[in-house]
Amino acid sequence: MLQRVALLHVLATIIAVIAVGTLPAEAQDDAPRTTWGKPDLQGVWDFRTITRMERPEEYGEREFLSPEEAAALDQAAVDRETALWNLESQRTEAGGNVDRRSAVGANRGAPGSYNQFWIDSGTRTIDTRRTSLIVYPPNGRYPNLTAAGQRRAEERQAYRAEHPADSWEDFSSGVRCILGFNAGPPFTPSAYNNNMQLFQTEDTVVVMTEMVNTSRIIPLDGRNHLDPDVLQWSGDSRGHWEGDTLVVETRNFDAKRKWRGTTASARLTERFTRVDVNTLEYEFTVTDPETWVSSWTASVPLRLNPEPMFEYACHEGNYSMPVMLGGARVEESNAGQ
Repeated sequence: MLQRVALLHVLATIIAVIAVGTLPAEAQDDAPRTTWGKPDLQGVWDFRTITRMERPEEYGEREFLSPEEAAALDQAAVDRETALWNLESQRTEAGGNVDRRSAVGANRGAPGSYNQFWIDSGTRTIDTRRTSLIVYPPNGRYPNLTAAGQRRAEERQAYRAEHPADSWEDFSSGVRCILGFNAGPPFTPSAYNNNMQLFQTEDTVVVMTEMVNTSRIIPLDGRNHLDPDVLQWSGDSRGHWEGDTLVVETRNFDAKRKWRGTTASARLTERFTRVDVNTLEYEFTVTDPETWVSSWTASVPLRLNPEPMFEYACHEGNYSMPVMLGGARVEESNAGQ
């Protein structure tokens, strides 16, 4: 990531104001195919975007921006990134958030760890002009939580307030370097390392995310899912083709991954469609009746990345975990005094 990010920022600045348009709904004739006749989905795919997961309330029921609005948002993102890149680095204080500055005003929201060089969240509305990545429900927002889901969310919030770092298990799977915070599945755009690489044979697909380099091996041979009692961090995936679209169905998620409060009842359906040489459309639907009152669907067009994937070492040597826990003990001791 470190070797690639500077070049990508420059490229993003150059292309940010290129006119945008909506994507075709299905694969085109120029989309490449494998020697066995299926769409070729292989490559490193970039899912950075400034389009939010949920539709901002000011857009109301509007699904798409005008070309002028999209271009203005892209340029504003470029201007913001440029201003943040030029800020001097600032060290954080003990107990502070490494990704936020302590100063207010113009520096609000800027990373305090080093500088904006390390953040690579994109500067484009991903060429769709959508006002949100969520396409269902129609309002572009998450469905309401069920009563049980709301109760669990409140209990988690209360527990975190009282027990932020009693042990390593109180940290998220992302902080613990088990799963990337944008790796899911489903993978969702975030601060950096927004890449995945797809490998493909006639009977198997492998999806590897750059964040923590998590790999899912997805059989296409019709075999059954694992026993429901066998839970996995990334779930148990099975794939099949529907025309030119690869459909991947995943279940058996371990709730310990703590992804958006979902439970072991969660089901994920992903759809991969090669739109053209440079675009892979990624659509996913999440269903968890114990968390939301309905399923929800998001669409994230991915762009082919000419750069290779890099190792993401996360906490190299896992030194950060004892440091974070040790810091929590110091804070507790100071509070007691």
